[in-house]
Amino acid sequence: MRHHPRSAIAAVAVAATLLAACGGGEDADNGEDVATGSTATDSTQAADDSGESISLSFQTLAWQEQSVEANHAIVDAWNEENPNIQVEYVQGDWGSVHDQLLTSFEGGTPPDVIHYEASAIQVFAEGGYLVDLAGMLDQDFTSGISDDLWATVEYEDAGTIGVPFLVESRLPLANRTMLEDAGVRIPTTDDPWTWDEFQNAAMQLTNDDTYGVAFPLSSPTNAMMTLSAGTGGTWVSDPDAEPTINVGDAELEVAERIHSMLYEDKSADPSTISTNTTDALPGFFADKYAMVFGAIWLRQQMVEQAPEGFEWMTIPPIEGSEGSQQAVSPQILSVAAQSEHPEEAAQFIQYFLDAQNMAELALGDWLVPTSDSALSALQEETGGEQGWDVAVASADSLTAMPWQQVAGMQEWQDRVATPAFQRYFANKVSADELATELEAGGSRLGR
Repeated sequence: MRHHPRSAIAAVAVAATLLAACGGGEDADNGEDVATGSTATDSTQAADDSGESISLSFQTLAWQEQSVEANHAIVDAWNEENPNIQVEYVQGDWGSVHDQLLTSFEGGTPPDVIHYEASAIQVFAEGGYLVDLAGMLDQDFTSGISDDLWATVEYEDAGTIGVPFLVESRLPLANRTMLEDAGVRIPTTDDPWTWDEFQNAAMQLTNDDTYGVAFPLSSPTNAMMTLSAGTGGTWVSDPDAEPTINVGDAELEVAERIHSMLYEDKSADPSTISTNTTDALPGFFADKYAMVFGAIWLRQQMVEQAPEGFEWMTIPPIEGSEGSQQAVSPQILSVAAQSEHPEEAAQFIQYFLDAQNMAELALGDWLVPTSDSALSALQEETGGEQGWDVAVASADSLTAMPWQQVAGMQEWQDRVATPAFQRYFANKVSADELATELEAGGSRLGR
């Protein structure tokens, strides 16, 4: 979901061909004990009675030190409490996971429990390679995660193919001292900035030495589509039947706003457009710009890298014409359909993602947990410091969008949309030319 490159288009195409040819594994039997809410202890007792010892493999993509430690701690705690259902910790890598999963599914040796991203796992879900978890998890557990987030992992044919547990929101971080000195209104979660207010604030903060904001957009498509949810952007017409890309004012409102800030009022630094978010931080710390637009995890770099005395703050998600909604593709945990123990794997997921554990995982990655109880635990543990109050509140802004499960969408984003947006933000094409190119390149989605 963050800090990792998208899978290659070729890998997705090969995966689609392979999965169509091979078909998926059989659906797991949603055993009665699990469906009625058996606990990890119940599952262990069943193993004791049968005399069997069960081994599960859990592949995680956690990579930051604190997150890796949290993952290990939860697995160790499970293994101690469940001696007859032991979980093997397997370290995966965001950069190679798609090809690795493709190979393991083809060879019949996937991990029992798989950590991935909702949008990226689509091809495996449609191929039948993931267990339908509907009915395999306690109702108290599932009801704590919003319907909008469950919608990112629910497919008409494949069912519920994972549990969403970490998400990110996109927002600015700001030099608080500069905002206060300029007399700019400080937004709050109860009274956020609109895009008009944000742009006006950036103009107030711009002078001969400082730009109001930096927009690091080396991967612009995801950012533009995510933020356009707040302006009513839907991107795809007829997503359930014959989808095609449709680009109008709502889809391009945020992009046109940023373009205006870059080249008309010149409150945004054009030199940052082609950079990654972390590349913009030295200039931010050196007062070259007063704000940097990024994602909620960027707070970690603030804590670890900001010079002594540098006062920063997290700006709540900007409100568009339709609200502060943002499209979301959560990190998820899934169960392989080829697993010999899908019920126990589902039980481990529920244990792994209980309120306190999910809060610890969010802390480790500086992301937002999905469950209400984890959000409450996180708020209590952090006291809202270091922008955690904004992170917790931003969960209400995150929603699923119809285009996220349209076949071929990822290829269109990589092949068509990203280079088109890059040309637009480099001021080489107009908004009308951008829209034409985006629509022409997406005329055969889902076919």
